[in-house]
Amino acid sequence: MIDIVVVLRAEDAVLDFLSVLTPPLPGAATAPGEDNATHVLLADFGDHLVLPPGVPLPERLGMLAARVREADEDAASPGPDVLGAQLARISGGRGVCVWTHSPADNRRSRGRLGHDVAEALDTAETGGGTVVRHAVGYSPFLQFVSELDRPLDRELVAAKLDFVNRHARDLLDSDSPQHMVYTARVPAAERYFTAGPDERRRLFALLASLDDEAASVPDPWEFTTSPYETERLDATTAWITRFRDPDAGPLIEVGACEGALTARLAGKGHRVEATEPNPDFRARLAEGPGAEETVRVHSDGLETLAGTRRLAGAAYLLIEMLYYGQDLDLLTALPTGLVFVALEPEVLDATLRPWLATAPDWEQMDETVLVRPALETVCGGRAHLRKRGSTGVLLRRRPTLDRRPASS
Repeated sequence: MIDIVVVLRAEDAVLDFLSVLTPPLPGAATAPGEDNATHVLLADFGDHLVLPPGVPLPERLGMLAARVREADEDAASPGPDVLGAQLARISGGRGVCVWTHSPADNRRSRGRLGHDVAEALDTAETGGGTVVRHAVGYSPFLQFVSELDRPLDRELVAAKLDFVNRHARDLLDSDSPQHMVYTARVPAAERYFTAGPDERRRLFALLASLDDEAASVPDPWEFTTSPYETERLDATTAWITRFRDPDAGPLIEVGACEGALTARLAGKGHRVEATEPNPDFRARLAEGPGAEETVRVHSDGLETLAGTRRLAGAAYLLIEMLYYGQDLDLLTALPTGLVFVALEPEVLDATLRPWLATAPDWEQMDETVLVRPALETVCGGRAHLRKRGSTGVLLRRRPTLDRRPASS
């Protein structure tokens, strides 16, 4: 079985896979027909490097140093089909251990490559078996359960730092979020895990946020299985129902996703106009409980709803969706007198409160803590994170003053 390191760019091989690049000790056992060479595939340009076992580490790193490039926002995975063909060619019918990025790497370009490599190897013909090991890599919001941890000694850490300082120094002050090198992206212990197809796809979707790829698996944020999300959704339903009777008129739920909240509201007798721009989420939403009786599904986003004003309702629900720099002045154009907003407390303080302090058309009617922060596992226990809590704020439109001059 041969080692193949598949990375987006040359420096990635050193930052996350230095322990794999380190040549075996003299006299290390070699299986019949194997030469202990390490192969490196640089996905951005398709370069294939072969690091023979007799070549010491400084020379190996020199081969990679010659391929370090300036930050390139266009660097991307070539896709599973291309990667599968490249890996089959390198393997030559032999078994392989492929080392690559995590599907949940916060650098989306690396996460996509890690996902695509594993997808390619699900069907690629590599011969005598395949093992895929994902580096934990850069994942500031998740703590991973890993299966192989390799703490580096001081000599290897020094080699890693020297490589960056000598060959990738421009990346230390790069303005590229994808490629900038800083402390958290230079681990002193390299950690790896293996993942099956479902776990891998869920890790990738979990980090997708607004991307269409978030909908690549059903229920990517685990609303149906998470105790935290169940508590949040139940509390949100009770909060809305406390202020809006089902007979008061329809509720306009913006960004309804797959309908976890929608179904709860419908179960309480509310009519819901549920809007969801993502077609995959929207299809699942339309098939959800209550969809045929009290729920109507639309494709509009917040900007369209504010611009067309075509959906009037007893209240608009902006639940856990004002995280992406939306213009809060859009709220004034919504055809309703009540808006329910739910956000993490930190985001609420940074965005909604300052806007509300200067918004002449709105006043706060209520504030309710829906769920407090909690630590919770995701993706079947592969990782855990801190869920940050949710606070609900109910906004009421101020009465319009009649400023017309009195008749004489």
